[in-house]
Amino acid sequence: MSFSFTEENYIKTIYHLSDGGKTPVSTNTIAEELKTAAASVSDMIKKLAVKDLVSYKKYHGVNVSKKGESLALQIIRKHRLWEVFLVEKLNFKWDEVHEVAEQLEHIASPLLISRLDHFLDFPKIDPHGDPIPNEKGEFMVGPQFPLIELTINTAAVLTAVENTESLFLQHLDNLELRLGIKFTIIQRADFDGSLILKLENQKEVFLSKEVAQNLLVRNI
Repeated sequence: MSFSFTEENYIKTIYHLSDGGKTPVSTNTIAEELKTAAASVSDMIKKLAVKDLVSYKKYHGVNVSKKGESLALQIIRKHRLWEVFLVEKLNFKWDEVHEVAEQLEHIASPLLISRLDHFLDFPKIDPHGDPIPNEKGEFMVGPQFPLIELTINTAAVLTAVENTESLFLQHLDNLELRLGIKFTIIQRADFDGSLILKLENQKEVFLSKEVAQNLLVRNI
């Protein structure tokens, strides 16, 4: 069964808002995320329910069905593989790829995506550190946690960013922070939670608490 561009966007949005299908979401929340009217959301949910992509109970919200979850993971897989391709093969910057990948994620050919995955040597994460589902919809990424929770003088590596807005990514570029960079926290301000990091090249970088909360790391 094929699905429209709009249907796929709804399913992906519901999947993300429901934390991967864990918690039902309201039509108003979906409408706010998609910047559309609640009535339009209600109409689309009825269409998706007919196709067995979502489950809905009045006053309890909407969630993806097993079929809907599978479709959402396929879309996410395509989106993140295309982001890898754009950065690694076409030299896009990590703050330039999201909107292009939003268009490419709707290409339907499973064979194309399988060959793209093989061509890229089966990447596990996209350029922002988000995990890429395999063909079975499985994520194969190790444990990570927010930088803000890292203790002082503990060595860590930057593994992902939770904020993928262009201005935020450009700010990280200016700080020379990229995925895979190693560092330690050498100072934490009690007043506002801001941090000073020492990077592997010995450069010291100031981070606000807001920035640190959007970075994920693992110990090394």
